[in-house]
Amino acid sequence: MKRRSRVTATIAAAIGAALALTGCVGDDNGLGGVAAQLGTLRVVATTTQVADFTREIAGDGASVTQLIQPNQSAHSYDPSAADLMALSKADVLVQNGAGLEEWLDDAVEASGFSGVTVDSSTGIDLDETQGDEHDDAADADDHDHAAGNPHIWTDPANAEQMVETITTALSTSYPAKAADFRANADAYIAKLTALDDWSRTNIDTVPSAERLFVSNHDAFSYFVDAYGIDYVGSVIPSFDDSSEPSAAEMDKLVADIEATGTKAVFSETSLSPKTAQTIAKEAGVEVYSGEDALYGDSLGPAGSDGATYIDAQLHNVRMLLQSWGVTPTALPASLQE
Repeated sequence: MKRRSRVTATIAAAIGAALALTGCVGDDNGLGGVAAQLGTLRVVATTTQVADFTREIAGDGASVTQLIQPNQSAHSYDPSAADLMALSKADVLVQNGAGLEEWLDDAVEASGFSGVTVDSSTGIDLDETQGDEHDDAADADDHDHAAGNPHIWTDPANAEQMVETITTALSTSYPAKAADFRANADAYIAKLTALDDWSRTNIDTVPSAERLFVSNHDAFSYFVDAYGIDYVGSVIPSFDDSSEPSAAEMDKLVADIEATGTKAVFSETSLSPKTAQTIAKEAGVEVYSGEDALYGDSLGPAGSDGATYIDAQLHNVRMLLQSWGVTPTALPASLQE
């Protein structure tokens, strides 16, 4: 059975009472309502990544409310009363999709959201990775991403497709701003292309046999596929970061690190580094944690190296290159803005 976070009856009741008092349900949820008349499309985006994409596309043509905050897990997230209120008023809901937001159906039902839902994973082929291979009953409950690995954004080419999907939806929802949305998307996609080119150019300087990578959980399959990186394994052998590795799984990863000559284990900013540190110590390799940890399920707060999607991707590539002993080239001008 699919595992979802549960929106309590108390929160749902509180939202209903608040909406009744403010008159927010119903007439002003569509494009013919208050939002469109004021010239602002009201959008709610689930994850830090899709929220960043949506803001880049929307410009001043939409207000964007982000549900998951920096360094929060997308898998175990529980919406607050304020989140449900924002959903109740939204014209458009943008989600990552691919089974990532297992809590979202309950939130939509509790909020009474009746607008347009955008699944940004539409048209992207999903990877089946380690998380699909667990076959005991408990694991089946904890890893119900039957369609495949949901961390699609880690490949910038997928990010471009996500941007296209969101752009089409916003333009259809608010035709008066369609030209602006398209122009914003084109400018942003040009930056994503520059990001991809810079990453590939630098990673290609590393011999393929030395492109070895161990992460905190299985969130980077699209990234490693895009750049020809050998994914040795993950501390949490699943793409659900709330799982726990068994002693046997930890021993196997240590053995694989030693056998392949992997030089580092990478923690992630939204996860505790303790298990990654333990495995790195046992394997006798460096652990990247703290400010050097990777941005996986979540972007970072304002002012951090991962404040935006592009910032986070650049940081991740730089850390990997550092672990392989490579100094990256200067960024193109478009990524220095």
